[in-house]
Amino acid sequence: MALDVREPADEDAAAGARWTARRETTTAFVVSRIAVLSVAAAILLYAAPPLVATESWIALAVLCAAGAAIAYLYLTRRFVPAKYLVPGTVFLIAFQVVPVVYTVTTAFTNFGDGHRGGKAEAVAAIESGSVRQTPGSPEYTLTAGLRGDRLVFLLTDPRTKQVTLGTADGVEPLEGAQVGVTGKVLRAPGVTVLTAPQAAARGAEISALTVPTPGGAIKANGLSRAVEGRASLVYEAACDCVRGDGGTWTADESQGYFVNDRGEHLAQGWQVNVGLDNFARVLTNPTIYGYFTGVLGWNLVFALASVLGTFALGMSVALALHHPRMRATRVYRIALILPYAMPSFAMLLVWRDLFNRDFGLINQLLGVHVDWLGEPATARLGVILVNLWLGFPYMFLVTTGALQAIPRELTEAAAIDGATPWRAFRRVTLPLLLVALTPLLISSFAYNFNNFNAIALTTEGGPFPADSPQVGTTDLLITYTFRLAFGAGGAQFGFAAAISVFIFTIVAIISAVAFRRTRRQEEVYA
Repeated sequence: MALDVREPADEDAAAGARWTARRETTTAFVVSRIAVLSVAAAILLYAAPPLVATESWIALAVLCAAGAAIAYLYLTRRFVPAKYLVPGTVFLIAFQVVPVVYTVTTAFTNFGDGHRGGKAEAVAAIESGSVRQTPGSPEYTLTAGLRGDRLVFLLTDPRTKQVTLGTADGVEPLEGAQVGVTGKVLRAPGVTVLTAPQAAARGAEISALTVPTPGGAIKANGLSRAVEGRASLVYEAACDCVRGDGGTWTADESQGYFVNDRGEHLAQGWQVNVGLDNFARVLTNPTIYGYFTGVLGWNLVFALASVLGTFALGMSVALALHHPRMRATRVYRIALILPYAMPSFAMLLVWRDLFNRDFGLINQLLGVHVDWLGEPATARLGVILVNLWLGFPYMFLVTTGALQAIPRELTEAAAIDGATPWRAFRRVTLPLLLVALTPLLISSFAYNFNNFNAIALTTEGGPFPADSPQVGTTDLLITYTFRLAFGAGGAQFGFAAAISVFIFTIVAIISAVAFRRTRRQEEVYA
C-alpha cells in the first residue's frame, strides 16, 4: 500500500502556483476584454456620425447591432469560446472576405476615372467644369481659407469691401471679417485664413472648387482673384440630356456617359453596372487577348521556376547543414538567411543596378558588356535568378524545421537495409518533406504568380518589342493588368478587377489540384 509522503510545504507551493496561474489567466482575460471593448467603442464612435450625416440608416443599424452583440458577448461570463473566435472572425471578414467581394462586384461595373460617382455628381461636375466668365460678370478679390477641414472662398467685392463666404454649397454673407488694403481678408470669424504658401500648396483644390450662384458659378482665377461666370453646358431633366456649346448629349445608362449623335461622349460619366462587358473585353479584344496567353505562359514558367528553384536550393543547403559531421552550422545559417532579412524592394533595386549594362558590377566582374535586362532571354533569366536569391532562405528555414521533425532512425534503417544515400533520400526523406511542405510550396506558387515587385522594380516588364509597346517580355499578368488598367488612358478599376478575377481563378484551380494531390500523398505516408 503506497503512502502519501508529500510534505505540507509542497502542497502549499503547488496550491500557490495554481493560484498564481489562475490569477495571471484572469488578468490576461480582463485586459483582452477591455481592449476588445475599447476598439469596438472607438469604431462605433468614429463611424456613427458620418453614417448619420449621410442618412445611411441600414449601415448604422448593422453597426449598432454589431456593437451591442460584442458588448453583450464580452460583458457576460458565458460563451467563452466565442470570445476568442469573434476577433479572428471579424479580422478574416474585414481583411479577406470584404476585399474579395468588393473586387468581384467592382468587376461588373465601369468604375474608374470619369466614372467614380453617381449621375448627379457627374452632372454637377459637367456644369461646374464648363463655367466661363461672361462679359460684365462680377470679379472678386479671393482669399482662401478653411472652415473646419473644408476649403472655402472669402470673396471681397472691390467696390463695397463686403466679404462673402463661398462654399461648394453656395454663397452666404459673412460679418466681422477684417479686410486689408489690397482687399485680402486678414481675419474672419470661424475661418482659418490660409497664408500665401499654404494657398499655393492647395492650388489644385482652389482651382477645382466651384461655388454655385443663382446666375451661374464662381471659380478661382489664380490664387488672388475669382470671377463669376455661367455654365456653357446645362443639364435638362426633361430630355435627360446636356445642352450647350452647339450640341446635345443624351444620357446612355448602359455606358454611364452623355453621348451625342456622332457617338462622342463627354469626359465626365457616372458609375453603372456593365454586366460581363469587362470579362468579354479580356476574351474578345484582340489587343488584350492576343498577348494574354503569352503572358500567362511566361507567368506559369516564372512561378514554377521560382518555387522549384528556391525549394531545390534551400533543401540542398538544409540537407548539407543537417549532416551530423557538419560543423559551425550556426555561422552558416546566419549567413544564409541574410537575403531573407533584407528588405526585398531595396534588394530588387540593388540587383537592377548590378545587371546594368554600363556600370553594373556583374559585367565588370565578368569582363563582358551584356545588356542583361535589355534582351528577352537574359532579362527572364535575370529576374528568375534574383527571385531565387531572395526566396531560397525561406525554403532553407522551413526545410530545416521539417528535417528536424523526421526521425533519424528512418534513414538509418534504410541504410541498414542496403539503400544508398540517394535512394534513402528519394524514398524516405523527400516524400516526408513533401507531405510537410507542399502547402507552403503551393502558397509560394500563389505568391510568385502575383509577384508584382519582382518585375516592376527590376525590368518594369521590359524589354518591350517594337511592335507591341504595351506588353513586355518579362510582364506577369499582374504587371500587364496594371499597365492596361492604370496606363496613359487613366485608371480603369472595373477592368482591372475583372482581370484580377481571372488571375484568382487560375491560381485557385492550380492550388486546388495541388492540394488534392497533397491529400493523397498524406494518406499514403500517414
